[in-house]
Amino acid sequence: MTCFLCANAALSMIPVGEFKNFATEQNPQFRVLKPWWDVFTEYLCITMLMIGVFGCTLQLTQDKISCLPSHLSSPTPNAIDCSHIRGYGENETWEHTLVKPVSPIIREVYGRKNNLDIHQYVFVNHYCYERAVHWYGKYFPYLVVIHTMIFMVVSSFWFKFPGTSSKIELFVTILGKCFNSPWTTRALNEVSEERSEEKLVTLRRNTISKPAAAVEEETVGLLRSSSVKSEKKPPESQSSASVLDRKEGEQAKALFEMVKKFRTHVEEADLLYVMYVLQTSFKVFQVVLIIIYSAVLVPNIEIVVRCLVPPELTGFDIYCCNHNKAHLFSKLAYCYICFVGVYGCMCIYTLYWLLHRSLKEYSFEQVRLETGVDDIPDMKNDFAFLLHLSDQYDALYAKRFAVFLSEVSESRLRQVNLNHEWTTKKLRARLSKNPNDRLELHLFMLPGLPDTAYELPEVESLKLELLSNVTISSGIVKLNSLQELALIHCHTKVQLAAMTYLKDRLKVLHLTFESAEQVPSWMYTLQSLEELHLSGSLTNEVSRSPTLESLRDLKALRVLTIRSNLNKIPTSVGDVALQLQKLCIYNEGGKIQAFSGLKKLTNLASLELLGCMLERIPSAVFSLVNLQELDLKDNKLTTVEEILSLQHCRRLVTLRLWYNSISYIPEHISKLQFLETFDVSWNKLQKLPSRLFYCTKLKHLDVSHNQITSLPPEVGILQGLQFFSAAFNSLEILPEEMFSCKKLKTLVLGNNRLSFLSPRISNLTMLVRLDLKGNRIDSLPDEIGDCPSLNLGGLVVEDNLVDLLPPHVQTKLTSS
Repeated sequence: MTCFLCANAALSMIPVGEFKNFATEQNPQFRVLKPWWDVFTEYLCITMLMIGVFGCTLQLTQDKISCLPSHLSSPTPNAIDCSHIRGYGENETWEHTLVKPVSPIIREVYGRKNNLDIHQYVFVNHYCYERAVHWYGKYFPYLVVIHTMIFMVVSSFWFKFPGTSSKIELFVTILGKCFNSPWTTRALNEVSEERSEEKLVTLRRNTISKPAAAVEEETVGLLRSSSVKSEKKPPESQSSASVLDRKEGEQAKALFEMVKKFRTHVEEADLLYVMYVLQTSFKVFQVVLIIIYSAVLVPNIEIVVRCLVPPELTGFDIYCCNHNKAHLFSKLAYCYICFVGVYGCMCIYTLYWLLHRSLKEYSFEQVRLETGVDDIPDMKNDFAFLLHLSDQYDALYAKRFAVFLSEVSESRLRQVNLNHEWTTKKLRARLSKNPNDRLELHLFMLPGLPDTAYELPEVESLKLELLSNVTISSGIVKLNSLQELALIHCHTKVQLAAMTYLKDRLKVLHLTFESAEQVPSWMYTLQSLEELHLSGSLTNEVSRSPTLESLRDLKALRVLTIRSNLNKIPTSVGDVALQLQKLCIYNEGGKIQAFSGLKKLTNLASLELLGCMLERIPSAVFSLVNLQELDLKDNKLTTVEEILSLQHCRRLVTLRLWYNSISYIPEHISKLQFLETFDVSWNKLQKLPSRLFYCTKLKHLDVSHNQITSLPPEVGILQGLQFFSAAFNSLEILPEEMFSCKKLKTLVLGNNRLSFLSPRISNLTMLVRLDLKGNRIDSLPDEIGDCPSLNLGGLVVEDNLVDLLPPHVQTKLTSS
C-alpha cells in the first residue's frame, strides 16, 4: 500500500496538462483542421500515455521482484515449476502440498543453509528479474509510452512535414483572416439584405396584381442583381460599422490576392491528402500490430516465476519469485489493448471517410443557394481537402471563406477601394473635349469604373481604356448628357437598369477588342445607336471568316466603322443595309476577296476601303447609286481605267485615291462631272491628263507627292477651285492660266523646282495660304502684296525671301 501511494505521488509530480500540450499541436489555430475523430484520438493518446507513465513510475519506485529459495530439488530442475506456491490457498494447505510430491524424482532438501543475508537476496532478486521474468512483463510500460509517442508523432506528422506544413500554416492563417475580416461581415450582411428584399418583392408580387410583363421584368432584375451583385449604396441610416474604411478595404484587397496565390499554389497538387491517408494507414497498421502481439504476450505476465540460480552462489539452485507488479500490469495491459482497439476503430473510420467520400473536390453549392452568389468556384485536390477538414470543424468557415473566392465579391471590394481613391473632384479635373467636340471623361488602366463617375452629369462621352472588371450599374442614369461610349480593351458587363438607359440614350459606341468573342452581346440591342466603331479581330478561328451577330436591332445605325483583318464584308452588315449611310473598313493590310455584300447598301453615301490590298476598284461600288464619297487610301491600285464606271454614281462628289501606286489617270475621268474633291496624292503620276480639269466643279485637288513635271494649261478651267496642292513633285514652271483660278484659297507648291513666281499671283484675291518653301525661287514679286487675304502667317517661304521684299510690301503682308 505504501509503495502504491509512492507511485501515485510520483505520477502526480507530472501535470496532466503537460500531456495534453504534448499531444496536441502547439499552434492553436490548427484546430480548424482537426475533425472530431482526431480530437478524440488525441485524448485517447493522453490516456494511453498516462497508463505508460504510471507503469514506468511503478517500475522506478517499487521493488520489481522478490525471490525465495525452494526446498525442493531434482536432477531435472525443469520439473519444479513452483506449482506448490501457485496452488497454495487453492483448496489445499502448504503441508498438504509437501506430502504429495508432484513426481518421484522431486525431493525435499534437508540440512542446507537457509539464513541468507540481505545482499544475497538482493543479488538473487536482480539476477532473477533479468533472467526469469518475461521481457514483455518488464518492458510493458515502456512499450506503451513508445507506441503512444509514435501515435502522437504520426497524428501530427503532416503538420510538421516540410512539403505540407507551409501550405497548412498559410491556409490556416488566410482562413482566420478571412473569417474575421470586416469585408466578410459586410458582404454577407448585404447578401442577407438583398435576399430579404427579394422575398419582400415576391410577397408584393403575389398580393398586388400587375401586368405580366412588369412582373417578368422585375423578376429578371432581381435575378440579375443577385447574380452580379449590383453596386447598391447603403442608406444613410445604415450604421457606420458596416461602412468599410480605406485601411480595411486595403486589407481585404490583400486577402483576395493571398487567396488567389494560395489557390494557384495548392489546388494543382494532392500532397496533403496523400500524406493524411498515409499517416492514417500507418496508424491502422500500428494498431493491428500492437493488438496482435499484446494479446499473445499478455499471458506471459506471471505473478510467480521460477528462477534457476547456480547453487554455488547461495546453496540453492531453484528460487520461486513473486513479480510484484504482474497483477497490476496484466490489468493495465488489457486496459491498454481496449484503448488501442478504440483508437483503431477511429482510424478505420477515418480511412473510410477519406476513401469513401470525394475529398478531392469541394462544392460550394449550398453556399450559392444561401447567398445567391453563383460564381463561387469549386475547389479541387489539396484545397478541397483542407476545406473538407475545416467544414468538419465548423461549416461557417467555408461560408465566410467563400466570399474571398467569388469574383463578384472581389469586384465589389475593388469598387469600394476605387471609390475611395477616385473622388468626384479628381474625376472632374480629367474632363476634356474630344475630337467630336464632346465633353469626355477618359479613364485609363483602372481596376474598375468608380461609382463617383456617375456624379458628373455634364459628361457627354465616357472613354474606358484598359479597365478590368467593369460593370456599368444603374447609376449611369444620372449621366443625362451621355451620348458616346468608348470601350478600349475593356470587358464590360451592363446591369439591366443600365441596359435600358443605354438603349434609349447612347448614340455613339467605340469598341476595341482582341477577338470576336469579346464583343459584348448587349451591343446588338442598342436601338438608338447611330454610330458603331469596331476595332479588333473579327475572324472566326474555324471558318476563317468574319463573324458578327445580327445587327438587325440597330435600327438607328447610320455609321459603321470596322478596323480589322477581313477577307470579305461581314454578312451581318446587310442587316442595316437600308439605313446605313457610311461604311468605313480599315483592313490593316489584309486582302478582301469578296465585295458582293456592298451591293445591298443601296443608301450608302460614304464608303472607305482603306488598306484592303485592292488592285482595282471593286465592281460592287459602281452599283451604289447614292454614293457621295469614296476613299480608297493605302491600297495597291496601279491603274484606274474602270473609273469610267463611276459615272453611274451620279452623286459622287469626293474621290480619294491617295497612298497607292497609280502611274496615270485616264482621260475619261472627265465623265465625273459632279466631282468636287479629288485626292490622288502619294502615287506615281508623272503627268496629269488635261481632261481632268474638265471636271469643272472641282474645289479640292491634291496631286502632291508624285513625280509630275508640269501642269497642263487647262488648269485655268477650274474657276471654282479653292484648294490645290502639287507639293513634292518636280514642277519647274507654273502655267499662267493657274492664276485665273480666282477662288483659290490654298496653293501648296512646296518642294518642287520652281525658280520663278509670276506677278499674276495678285489675281488670287482670296488666297489665304501660299506654300513655296523648298523651291529655287530667288525672289518674290512685289505683286504678292496685292493679295488682300494673304499675310505673313499664311506665306510659307524661306525667311530670306521675305526680307528681300520692299518695306511697303512687307507692311501690307503684316497688316493683312
